Amino acid sequence: MHAVREPSSELRAQFGDVDIYLFDQLLRGRFDRRRRILDAGCGSGRNLRYFLAAGFDVYAIDEDPAAVSAARKLAASAAPKLPPDNIRQGTLHALPWADARMDAVICSAVLHFARDRSHFDRMLDEMWRVLARGGMFFARLASSIGLESRLTDTTGRVKLPDGSDRFVVDEQLLLDAAYERNAALLDPIKTTNVQNQRCMTTWVLQKG
Repeated sequence: MHAVREPSSELRAQFGDVDIYLFDQLLRGRFDRRRRILDAGCGSGRNLRYFLAAGFDVYAIDEDPAAVSAARKLAASAAPKLPPDNIRQGTLHALPWADARMDAVICSAVLHFARDRSHFDRMLDEMWRVLARGGMFFARLASSIGLESRLTDTTGRVKLPDGSDRFVVDEQLLLDAAYERNAALLDPIKTTNVQNQRCMTTWVLQKG
């Protein structure tokens, strides 16, 4: 008698621990014709399993050597033909790839580690540089949206109610940053409030 696999096990085998908001972009066809992707701040590759197995041209970068090693191990298993050098150790504010190289850039839970606004802009500018015209930029990051009364400031480095120190953004900062880069919002700015302890915002842009 064959064992029945639980739906959660089957989904995890196919998609790993993918960010649910990134999964939504997949379901909506945003990656159907965007096959060359960069995961900027990839960690151990939690968002890469599906892309690797599905034959996408995957690139990734992270500052943590252990995370890069884990991501390369995942890639070697899921996509043996992918060059190991596609996954690199490095910083987001000095990406090693050419201009307009990527069809999509994923930056999940990374930008809120910016030291200040200058650092935030440098990382964003680099990711924008390597993104091709018509490419998609997907980010999830900490914000002050919905927590204004509980924070000392609505932008910049602050201590959140959950005790963590993060660089937070507000809606106007995101709208201004998009306008300055001639970007169009692919989705309205969406924010999840986690019991007034932190807020995470989804920011999805298309490069003009």
